[in-house]
Amino acid sequence: MEDNSQNISTRFYPLPCMFTLASSFCGFYAIIAAINGEFKTAAIAIIVAAVFDALDGRVARATGTTSKFGMELDSLCDMISFGVAPGVIAFLWALHPYGRYGWLAAFLYVAMTSLRLARFNSQDVASESKNFVGLPCPAAAAMISGSILFCNFLGITGEVKHISILLLVYLLSYLMVSTHTYYSFKEVPKVKINRFQILVGLLLFFILIAAEPQIMLFALFLIYIFSGPTFAIVKKVRARKKKSTPLPKQDH
Repeated sequence: MEDNSQNISTRFYPLPCMFTLASSFCGFYAIIAAINGEFKTAAIAIIVAAVFDALDGRVARATGTTSKFGMELDSLCDMISFGVAPGVIAFLWALHPYGRYGWLAAFLYVAMTSLRLARFNSQDVASESKNFVGLPCPAAAAMISGSILFCNFLGITGEVKHISILLLVYLLSYLMVSTHTYYSFKEVPKVKINRFQILVGLLLFFILIAAEPQIMLFALFLIYIFSGPTFAIVKKVRARKKKSTPLPKQDH
């Protein structure tokens, strides 16, 4: 008798897979654009790829079409869109003037992305947390894209040579395989806030992004990548304060 659970896990569902393949298409297009020197277009393509990547899992869960096949396809496409593509873009945009250090930084980024995805896929599903362990590779790729868009806002439309970009790529490579905790936005926090206030806040948020998207996206991505180390430092400080606080004396 054929194992029904195995058939379900390997079943192919076209709808979520199309979102996943759209993400990989954007990643491949970003590589082509970067080769042609169109770095702003490449950066936008990576951000669009991240949007499709965020949608495919939600579409699969909403329609009840999750499968092992879809998960494996998602990881392979993530490696293209958020591993190889950002590494190639970063090298062509800012790293190749540094010679060996430049292409080693690009390769390290690609290698750390593969390790990040392998670690994520090997995690126990039963112990799945609401948060990510290590910087998600779409966020790392979006940070590189945000840097390109911010430089474009400053009037730098072509290649750049600045040590901060080289250090940024090394930093992102480390954060992806670190143990820092990053919020996943999978669930809305249960906070008692008036719905009208939420609507007004979201409206103001979108207005800010629409007014200066290149600045706001860069700032948001920068805040997110540093949120992991910041929370880790705050957690250590609180733990030290808790240890140093003397216990209250009990009356006998």
